[in-house]
Amino acid sequence: MAEKAEKIVFVTDTDEEIEFYVVEQTRINDVNYILVTDSMDDEADAFILKETVNEEDAEDVVYSDIEDMDELEAISKVFSEILEDIDIEMQ
Repeated sequence: MAEKAEKIVFVTDTDEEIEFYVVEQTRINDVNYILVTDSMDDEADAFILKETVNEEDAEDVVYSDIEDMDELEAISKVFSEILEDIDIEMQ
């Protein structure tokens, strides 16, 4: 994985802060997606998150899990093509 990935902090619904590295990002059909990991190790777990609108504050960026498996598979294929040297395995 890239050595100098941007680090971002997510705040959960319970105000817990979790740090992730942004490996890649893409925009498909006017929706932003990011591929993040909690470690830059070769065997790190990665997550694909979808940007959604915060209903309480439209200027606040909210990322959530992709619940639709067809959408998740399609986006994972896009990231696999962008990042040729990284294998993405669905679990």
